[in-house]
Formats: sequence, C-alpha cells, structure tokens
Amino acid sequence: MKLALSTAAMQVLGAGPFRFLSRCGGMRCGLGRRSGQMGLWWPAATTALQATMAAVALLLAAASGSVLAAETPAGDVWEKIAPFFKPPAEYANDFGTYRSPLVLADGRPVKTAEDWQRRREEIRKFWFDSIGHWPPLIDKPAMETLETARRENFTQKKVRLPVAPEKTIDGYLLIPDGKGPFPAVIVVYYDAETGAGLNPKSALRDFGYQLTKRRFVTLSIGWPRDFTDAENPKRQTLSTLAYIAANCYNALAALPDVDPQRVGICGHSFGGKWAMFASCLYDRFACAAWSDPGIVFDEKRPNVNYWEPWYLGWEPERRRKPGVPSDANPRTGPYKKLYEQGHDLHELHVLMAPRPFLVSGGSEDPPERWKALNHSIAVNRLLGYENRVAMTNRPGHSPTEQSNEQMYLFFEHFLQGPTR
Repeated sequence: MKLALSTAAMQVLGAGPFRFLSRCGGMRCGLGRRSGQMGLWWPAATTALQATMAAVALLLAAASGSVLAAETPAGDVWEKIAPFFKPPAEYANDFGTYRSPLVLADGRPVKTAEDWQRRREEIRKFWFDSIGHWPPLIDKPAMETLETARRENFTQKKVRLPVAPEKTIDGYLLIPDGKGPFPAVIVVYYDAETGAGLNPKSALRDFGYQLTKRRFVTLSIGWPRDFTDAENPKRQTLSTLAYIAANCYNALAALPDVDPQRVGICGHSFGGKWAMFASCLYDRFACAAWSDPGIVFDEKRPNVNYWEPWYLGWEPERRRKPGVPSDANPRTGPYKKLYEQGHDLHELHVLMAPRPFLVSGGSEDPPERWKALNHSIAVNRLLGYENRVAMTNRPGHSPTEQSNEQMYLFFEHFLQGPTR
C-alpha cells in the first residue's frame, strides 16, 4: 500500500492520450502507461485540477506514513551512472547563497505539489518576461531532405526545416537502421556538422553521431546568428535559440521514426547554454544534458559569459566591449537586472523538475555547482522524486571520452529504458 500511495503521489496527469508522468526513477512504470506507451510529465498543460489531484495524493501518502521516494532504478546502465546523482558529502544539503525557489511571490513557502504548480508558473513567466516571449510555435514543421547518404549503421540526411516564421535552417538528421520509433536527441552547437561527426576539427563534440550509433535518431543543428541578431529587439538570443530548439522538437516529433515522448537535447559550452534554456523553457523535452555551459552566473569565470549581448546582455542603442563586467565596462540588458536583483540560473533549472538532467561539468562547472543543483533536488523531493539531477566532473572545458560516455549512458537510461 505504501508503494502504491507513493507512486500515486508522483502522478501528475498531463494533457493528451499518453501524457502521464510515469518514469519512476528512470524505470518504466505501469501506472503511467497506456497502449504500451511510456508517458512523461508535461507541466505546461497541467491544470489546477490536476495539480490538486497530485497534492491530494501527496497528503494521502504522508498520512499513510510512507516516505515519498522514486522507485529504485535497476540495470547495468544505472549502476554506472548512479554515483553522479549524489552530491559529494561536502556539498550535500548545501544550498549556498542562492535564494530558494520554493517561496511563492507573495512570500508563502511552497509546501505541496499544488503550491509548486503555482510557483512553477510564476518562475516560467518571470523568465519569459525577463528575456522575451516567443512567437507561436510551428505545430508540425516539415523537414525537406536535401541529401541522403549511408554511413555505417545509419542513414544520414541533410535536411532543411522551418524554425520560425519565414526562417529555415539546415541540419543533419541521422536515423539508425532497424524498426522504430526510436528515442531521439537534438544536438545544438555553433554548426550542424560538429554534432553529426562531420567536423574533424571538433573532436569529442560529435554527440549526434555517437548517439545514433547507439540507436538514437539525432538532429544536429547550428546557430543561425543572422536571425538571432535580427530578433534581439524582441527577445534575447538565448530565448530565440530556445524557441528554435522547441520547433526542432516539433519537427522531430512528427517523424514516424521518432517516439515523441522520448526526445532529449544536449550541447557543449555555447551549445550547453542553448540546451539548458531550451529544455527548461520547453516542457516537451524529456531530459537534457548540458556540457560545461556555466550553469550559474559567475563573473570570476570569463567563459561563463551570460553578460554578452549574444546571450542575455543585449540592450538597444547600447553596446559594451566583450569581457567580464567592470566599472569601465558595465553590465547591460536583462543580465544586468537579473544579476543585480540577486536572481540566478538555479531558478531556471527547477523548471526541469521532475524531468531528469545531467550537468557534464568541466572547468566552468566544478563540483561546487552542487550548491545550485541542490535546489533542483529539493523541488524533485517535494514532488516525490529522487535521482533526477546529476553532475559529472572533469578538469578541463573540453569533453573527454569518459565524460561523453557518461552522457550517452544518461540518455540510454532515461530514453531507452532498462527493458531495451
């Protein structure tokens, strides 16, 4: 009975025929399955009634004396990545100086799942108000195939797809041999070739190529900077990039080879920032991996440069020189307001809950970043979830074979599942 109640407490119904939150600790969970489909949480579609149902389930579980915790994951893949979901002892329960996101705008603490739904909408609105709202999404962006080639155990297609009204970009769609639908991952970077393994100068950033060899459909895309620059008067670059990624999700989800409920996103450095904003702001990404983007504001690290106009620092009729903010080169744009008002990116991360995410940390995201990540752990625990927030660490900024393997195993566990 305790297990049933704990599981019920973690069920938050979404919209649509299959949209149930059902990945209990990364495992397939029968309570959330319809017609053999594996469901996920779609918070943007959650209604007040649904949030109330979740809150009632939480209260029932508490009344029964059960402890709210995700079912224990199992499998060889999980055993390899499990240690990365636990902060080192020195950072356990250390929330640093970051303000708690578990406080409503009126000052009341968030105590229930229903409270969290209200708080989550406040946070989501805050970010869009701060960095710019999106135009309507393209419902089913149609991909045009420009070229097709065989590579190893998959088919490569150079594709063109609409990512905004009157704007298309080219990318590489890699489809593994065999019968789908497959899980999928969008790979974002400066250029599309790197993710697809077609740029020999960018070794160990070929995430799409490597994941497709592991039986994922992947779409690798690059930065259409002319477009994001032109959109700056309407929204900051990271908001436009997130919007582009959301439309890429819609394009992938419409393909018969793709399971729309098992689509993740990843990127390195600049791409890590892009993947982070996209996955946090667009609920349909099932999980995400962010490779050393700098997951919080940090003016001691020149590469954690959210202050730049191509991230969050664009301001009309005002330009600053590149580099760390100083009295001679002050902050600009929304970054200035966010930073000086004490906001930080941990307030963005929590929008992922309870969807899993991995920080593949390097020089810009050392172990001390757990202080920020602990806030996401706290939100997941409120919802009844463990094992949703992970971080790996390496000394340098560039990915390594080991850090990439850890990221690929993360996607295998959460998107392919232990039974595959």
